[in-house]
Amino acid sequence: MAPIPTPPTEPQDSPDRYIGLEAGQAERLARERGWSTVRSLPPGTIITMEYRVGRMNFEVKDGRVSRAWKG
Repeated sequence: MAPIPTPPTEPQDSPDRYIGLEAGQAERLARERGWSTVRSLPPGTIITMEYRVGRMNFEVKDGRVSRAWKG
């Protein structure tokens, strides 16, 4: 029987800590904390909502993170 694969892990990090940060600073910090993918989006951007382990999403308004979420 084949072994059960180990699911990938993501950093133990709260999206709330990025809110209010300048977008570039938030992106650098997220990568330093181990997020493999960081994406910054303007408010109202239409995106797919599939959950991707290791991805941090930022909604950026006026150069600052106004919302952040995993996946």
